[in-house]
Amino acid sequence: MEARLVRLKLPWISLLILTGLNLVNYLDRYVLSAVLTPIKQSLGLTDAELGKLSVSFMLGYFLTAPLFGYLGNHIKRKGLIVVGILVWCLGTYLSGYAHSFASLVVFRILVGLGEASYGTLSPTWISDSYAPDKRNQVLAYFYSAIPVGSALGFLIGGLIATHYGWRMVFFVAPVPGVFLVSLLLLVEEPKRGASEPNETGITTLNKKNFFSTYRELFNYPSYLLLTAGYTAQTFALGAFAFWGPTFLHRIRGISLNEADRFFGISLVLTGLIATLLGGFWGTSWIKKNPNAYANLLALSAICAIPVSYFAFVAVNPFFFSASFVLAMFFIFLSTGPTNTLILETVPVPMRASAVAFSIFIIHLLGDLTSPYLVGKLSDITGNLQHAVLYLLPGALALCAVFWSLLSYTFRSQTVKPFK
Repeated sequence: MEARLVRLKLPWISLLILTGLNLVNYLDRYVLSAVLTPIKQSLGLTDAELGKLSVSFMLGYFLTAPLFGYLGNHIKRKGLIVVGILVWCLGTYLSGYAHSFASLVVFRILVGLGEASYGTLSPTWISDSYAPDKRNQVLAYFYSAIPVGSALGFLIGGLIATHYGWRMVFFVAPVPGVFLVSLLLLVEEPKRGASEPNETGITTLNKKNFFSTYRELFNYPSYLLLTAGYTAQTFALGAFAFWGPTFLHRIRGISLNEADRFFGISLVLTGLIATLLGGFWGTSWIKKNPNAYANLLALSAICAIPVSYFAFVAVNPFFFSASFVLAMFFIFLSTGPTNTLILETVPVPMRASAVAFSIFIIHLLGDLTSPYLVGKLSDITGNLQHAVLYLLPGALALCAVFWSLLSYTFRSQTVKPFK
């Protein structure tokens, strides 16, 4: 009886630990954004070089994601996840010792490489722990850690940097990650496809090599439209998150600490509420409409366009603050359905590679370059406001086009038998 109770609790235990690690994941990622100004002054960097720091992280992140996706289809995922977490924690810690642009680039690449393993494989672990009717809501819980962790990165980064300097931020940030990964070692990894009804479908890809595994994804048009829209949204979100506090400080005249605080609090509240609401709404709506997830994506993207525009042009403090908050809300509303559809528009044995390929594409064509392009355009025009205004609302409009097409063409049975 006692052993049975332990087994019943294991999905919740793994969900809690993986969600906690997801929070630390994004905290480690965004503490850098909170301390861009003191790093620029300390190391004598330009805005374009600050943007390249984000590019260096993404190079480590998206270039290795396909490898982890392929490995995650064939071997135990827990070992890959644990090693990845330790690598990203090491990269964050070493960032505090950087005394040049080149050394900081190397350490941010390490952070990205470690996060690639965790970000690719942890959603598939959760998917194998919960049945399809619960998966969207559970993934919403998991991804609600993104705004919380990102906000904590801004808040903790700004607070620690104000009192102890920017280097101390990187020494403190990885501590909770090391603690949580030690707990993950105690949790049993679920079998692939264990949560599917009657365990239907193939659960291994023994006859598929690296390249044919990823070529197979192009047979699923709903997955491709989903990923295309996700890429455009990530382009906008990556630059928005990277430059948001700096925009408020430089263009709106808010102190850096106040800008970090406003951005962090707004991010955690809107992100948490919108991500959970998107999970609840999608889970409820799908019972009545098999296209619910796709419809919710299109709706969120369309609503994000006008408010993102006003966030950058409004001068009145109330209007630009409200627009910032609403833009974050509509962007995060799509989080749960997006990641649910990434897993459910492909067969069970391809889930790790589907997550990996989406990570590769959304960063290669999305936020790999968007922070740098905004910084470069800011240097050229001498105006950060023009840079964000020219690039970000247009990217969200492109996202709305792809997700509207997905909503129009989507059918509940999108996955054909795997051969």
